[in-house]
Amino acid sequence: MAELNLKQINARLNEEFRGEKRKLVFWYDDKAEFAEDIKDIELDNAKVYFLQPDNQFYTKYFLERKDKENNYLIYAPFPKPDVRENHLEDTLLYSKRFFADRASLLMADLGVDEKYKNIIEKHIKFFANKDRTQRFYDLEIEQFNEENIIVGMLGSICRTQTCSFEEVVRAVLSDGECEENKFIDAFKKYDLHSEFWKLCERHFGYIDNTPSLTNFVLTLFVTYTAKSITGELPESLKSMVSHKSGNIITFMDNLKNSVLYKDRYNELSEFVSNELNIVKVFENLLPEELLYCDTFVCIDKIIIRWIKERLLAEDTGAMLDNHSIKEVVSIRSKMHFSESTGKIYHMLGSAYDIVVSAKYTCPDSFSDILEKYKTSDYKIDQNYRHFYYDYDGLDDSEDFEGLRELVENIYANEYLDKLLQKWNSGILEENAYGKLPLQIDFYDSNIGGLKDRTVVIISDALRYEVGHELYTTLADDPKSNIRIDTSLSVLPSYTRLGMAALLPHKSITMSDDYTVLVDGMSCDNLLTRQNILQRYCDNGICVQFDDIKNMKKSELRDVFTGKQLVYVYHNQIDARGDKANTEDEVFVACKEAVNEIADLIRRISSNANTHHFIVTADHGFIYKRDKLNESDKINVRDKNAFVNRRFIVSYEAIYEDGIENVSMGRILRNEDGKVVSFPISSNVFKVSGGGQNFVHGGSSPQEMLIPVLNIKMERGHIDTGNAQIALVSMVQKITSNVTVLEFIQSEAVSDTVKATTYKLYFISDDNEKISNEATLFADSRELDARKRIFRMNFRFKDKKYDKNRNYYLAAYDEGSGEEIWRHHVVMDLVGESF
Repeated sequence: MAELNLKQINARLNEEFRGEKRKLVFWYDDKAEFAEDIKDIELDNAKVYFLQPDNQFYTKYFLERKDKENNYLIYAPFPKPDVRENHLEDTLLYSKRFFADRASLLMADLGVDEKYKNIIEKHIKFFANKDRTQRFYDLEIEQFNEENIIVGMLGSICRTQTCSFEEVVRAVLSDGECEENKFIDAFKKYDLHSEFWKLCERHFGYIDNTPSLTNFVLTLFVTYTAKSITGELPESLKSMVSHKSGNIITFMDNLKNSVLYKDRYNELSEFVSNELNIVKVFENLLPEELLYCDTFVCIDKIIIRWIKERLLAEDTGAMLDNHSIKEVVSIRSKMHFSESTGKIYHMLGSAYDIVVSAKYTCPDSFSDILEKYKTSDYKIDQNYRHFYYDYDGLDDSEDFEGLRELVENIYANEYLDKLLQKWNSGILEENAYGKLPLQIDFYDSNIGGLKDRTVVIISDALRYEVGHELYTTLADDPKSNIRIDTSLSVLPSYTRLGMAALLPHKSITMSDDYTVLVDGMSCDNLLTRQNILQRYCDNGICVQFDDIKNMKKSELRDVFTGKQLVYVYHNQIDARGDKANTEDEVFVACKEAVNEIADLIRRISSNANTHHFIVTADHGFIYKRDKLNESDKINVRDKNAFVNRRFIVSYEAIYEDGIENVSMGRILRNEDGKVVSFPISSNVFKVSGGGQNFVHGGSSPQEMLIPVLNIKMERGHIDTGNAQIALVSMVQKITSNVTVLEFIQSEAVSDTVKATTYKLYFISDDNEKISNEATLFADSRELDARKRIFRMNFRFKDKKYDKNRNYYLAAYDEGSGEEIWRHHVVMDLVGESF
């Protein structure tokens, strides 16, 4: 019982016991409504005596013989016995009776109109529990009517925070199985079961002679599905469609998009899918009819299967509802089940780009090959990497094995074979090394003469396309001013020679035992490299990334203070790729490398007063998933040669099919008489140990073209803002239950304009949500404004709308929950308004 009722009763009882004369007051509580509350009664001038049905004789003795001085309230949690059975009847003649009408007390406390007393009396059992009644009070219902009283009781049972039937339904749906539901059982216990189903009919149009939670859930999901399928609903589902679709769509949108309830939505979706055998029911629907429906995850499976089949047929021009495969991937990857299907869609998007490259053509001139690789061909390597990154992350990839084989075949045979053949013809041209900056000139070209402190991050095996991903990542940082260039590595493109080329030097030589020397000094570890660096820069140091990655702010400052040049050696990609047991993790390592380097740059910039960075690599790599055949391995006969999978250094050139040679003296700009021999394809030399899929050292653009990122981080605060959206369709009046509106993303996403997700829906002037909730991803980088226009569908609740009230279309930032703007509309639905 509510505290206020107790105060009323206390006041009335204390009034009864006023005066000097001894008084006995009997309270027969017929329905034991106050049995729990009586212990909280506080009487100023009387004691409480608890009467039991079997202690009447003792009570009479106690009151009339044992204690004749004190006042007593005699409380009996049962009806007054008949006169012939009541041994206290004569005591009652000189005593008083107290009557407490719980229904009246409740109504007085709450301000409920007398006309609703029958509802309170009918469910008086509900109010017999103090905690349950208090929860009813805590709902703070402002305006009582029959529905609000019922919903309040239902909400108290479900422990909702507001008097909302939608909240009640959400609570009910969130509790366990449909057939054994504690809230439904509680509704039955307190005689609210039929009222609950009447409200389900009133709000959601669910009509059933024998209502059940299972059938109700089926109605919700089928109705929700019917409005997002563009074709005709299968016959077996039509009888389950409610006439109150607007209310259901709004409710289901909220359930699906709620952080609190989305997991339960997924569970119910799977339950309904199994109950109705949705996979079979939808087997005759066309994929384009399901494009915008995300009620069941099996719909994604249907669309994923369609995309896979189109790709396997190399039908890259296939479309769904005038959307290309790439656009379908984008649409579906942003829908509800993207947490479980997003990786598959991303994989399919990468596969699509690879399949498109099946018609790959390579330019003839070396200059054109270089330019095409820097502007577009690198994306083929990047898409290949992304494909396997997602493919390897699938729980079960068996269904996509055929697609993987196609991707592998196109990448290896249509792309690499064509590119490498012409590339290697070009790299041997006399003037090839003058077509772009050379790695061997790195220090003089990028560092010599710099006055501000500079950090050079050398990431082992960070090939050009991975470096370009780092460029894209940092370009979105508003504090970053970044440029990406390309340089041509030394050949052979392996770590010791590449690391030497990046150091300041007058000469680089390779001794007779194939040791690499810089100015005659060894350079194969951190200390020897630092010794060389300090000959050219007194305040230069070399550090390992792993030694500083977890340093605190003060520790970082200690490392950088007083230093002019810092070489940071990062080894994520090569460390895993070069080992047979981890080489297939190399694409995961690439992702981690990008994140680690970007994070390090931000940390150093913020904490160590350093703002100039250069990121580059010692070499790149080639990775192919399929194991090489023995026929792809080239036997080596010179036992005195320096043999690697992708190169041989020896004193004699190797003249065999598929092998080319270049003078080491040409590479190192000296008189070295040794020769570098390398395959002109992606084949390898036959050597023992190591892996087979990850290789470097050869002459491919994937191995030799390395990124040079020049980054300057701005000091202090940089103003950034979210991508803004505006309504294109300036609608003033809503005249249909379904409305399609157009929105525009005002600016393209950039380093100062951040991608933002918005929630859009219509509300009334008292903030009731009256439409479904649409999600707009303002993440477009398109510079053409016409390509930043989005169409959104809105369906309204089935209810009466007052043309004289205010209604709005409201936009909310999903991240912050902040309302961005609202647009006033008049609701003028034909046949619905009043």
